[in-house]
This record gives sequence, structure tokens and C-alpha cells, in this order.
Amino acid sequence: MNVIVFGAAGQLGKAFHRLLNEHQNLVVHYVTRTECDLSNSNAITRILKESQAKLIINAAAYTAVDQSETESESAYAVNAQAPEVMAQYAAQNDATLLHYSTDYVFDGKQSGFYLENEVCNPLGVYGKSKRAGELAIQKAFEIGKAGQYAILRTSWVYGDGSNFIRTILRLAKEREELKVINDQYCVPTSAAWLACISLELVLDAHSQIKPFPSGTYHAVPAGETTWYGLATQVLHSAIEAGMVLKLKPEAVEPIPAIEYPLPAPRPQNSRMATQKLRSILLPMRENPSNSYNDESQGNTFPEWRKMVQKYVSDLSAK
Repeated sequence: MNVIVFGAAGQLGKAFHRLLNEHQNLVVHYVTRTECDLSNSNAITRILKESQAKLIINAAAYTAVDQSETESESAYAVNAQAPEVMAQYAAQNDATLLHYSTDYVFDGKQSGFYLENEVCNPLGVYGKSKRAGELAIQKAFEIGKAGQYAILRTSWVYGDGSNFIRTILRLAKEREELKVINDQYCVPTSAAWLACISLELVLDAHSQIKPFPSGTYHAVPAGETTWYGLATQVLHSAIEAGMVLKLKPEAVEPIPAIEYPLPAPRPQNSRMATQKLRSILLPMRENPSNSYNDESQGNTFPEWRKMVQKYVSDLSAK
């Protein structure tokens, strides 16, 4: 079966590369921005036709949240128009589309965990462009009447590439004090874990496409934290792994977001409930949990700290 992965050089794309290499009966075409300009609809269509892919993985995105405020055209081209072209192709050619969206489609004013069908009200251009992409995919499949799709909303992704965790480790080797925001709530997501559950959703034991209910799913690990909570966990994990740091966890100062103004607004609370995806991936459970933090469902949705600890440990070994 033919598979195409857009955004192959990104954190999620690299995670898919490692996983898909284990499936010997798949022919995978990895596409980077140098091979295909995602702002060019004709280029996307051409490469899709050439690949004859039955599984389209869109791991590409314009993720510069602050920069998107002044480069909205680029943000919409990559985050909205490109996935629309992919969805139209998939819906017309009976293919499966995996697309990734963001917690930034929410305004963060809700106090609890967001469900997939709750009102979206993105605050900045990045979130608005990603929401536009979601709607374009839904419309394409409504018109096309074939194929299937999954829009997986995730948050605070880290993997093989630049991310918050690597930034904290770099600063921890340079500084003895650091201020980090402590009133924005979400959960960090491992790119490796995200790629793994994505393939579990769409591929059967023989690496063939399996049917699933098309729609939007929240895909994040169990638990919740803030940027401050993540930063201190990273430092504790680094120390346990034997890293030599100038910055100690107790020297990190929690601050409100208002003290660290940025060009683009962020949601204060973008915690997302995962019951919907759990019900698909864990169908054999007699009593599937409705708790976002419940780890009794096995290793499919582990608590975020465990994955961060392993990620930092792996970095320390390099």
C-alpha cells in the first residue's frame, strides 16, 4: 500500500519515518518543504497523483504562532488551503487522511476539559488558520462521499527538533534563574506517541487501512500541567539522568502570562478530553473511563510525565 507523509522533516514527520520503516509492506513517500511547496495547490495535487497514496499523513503545519500574526497569508496557505487540497484528493480517490490540528482552536475561557464538539473560538491567526483547515477537511469529505479522515487535535508537541523542552535544557546550562509562565494549562505530547496511536487508529495488523468513524479527535496523553510545571519536570528529569545544569528546579520562578507578553494571544486553558479517541482505541474495555487523568486504561494513554522523563533521559544519552 502506498503512503505519503507531508512534513517529513518536522518532529511528527520524523516520528512517522521511524515507525513506518517497521512496516515492510508499505511504500512510503516522505515529502519535505523543498520537495513540495505547500502554498502551491497544483504542486500538492501533482505529488498526490504521482504517489497514488491510500494513506495521506499531513504532519506539516505553519507553527510559528507569533510570526503568523504578521504572516497570515502563509499561515492560511499551509494550515488551511493545503489540507483542503489533500482532503479533496482523499475524498475523490477513496483514501484516508490523517491531519493534525491544535488546542489553539479554543479560546481557553472554559474551566474544564474541552470536548471535540465544543465551540471553537481561536484567539490568534495561527489558531484561526488551523480551524479553517479543520472546516475545509470536513466540507471536502461531505462533498466527496468517499474515503475517511481523522483530524487529531494535539498540544505542546516535542520530538526530534526544536521545542520547549530542548529550550529549557539549553537555558538551564546557561542560567541560574529563569521565569516561566504558570497560568496556561495544557499537556505536553510526545511526537513518537502521537505517531504511534495515529497508526493504531488507521492500520490493521497487516498494515492495511481499517475503517474508523471519520471526525475530529483529541490526541494527548493523560494528565495536565503548565509551562512552569513542564519546565520543572524537565529539570528534575535532567538531574536524574546525570545532566550538569546551572539552573536548579527550585530556582525557576512561576509567573503569570501577563508578565511575559507575546505578539499572539494564547488560551489560558486548553486541556482536551480524550474519551472519544479512547473509545475507538480501547474498544474491549467494559467500562471505559471518562477521566482525562485515568491511567487504568493501560499504556495507550500514559501520563505525560513518564514520556517527558524518557525523552530527557534519551537526550542525555546522546
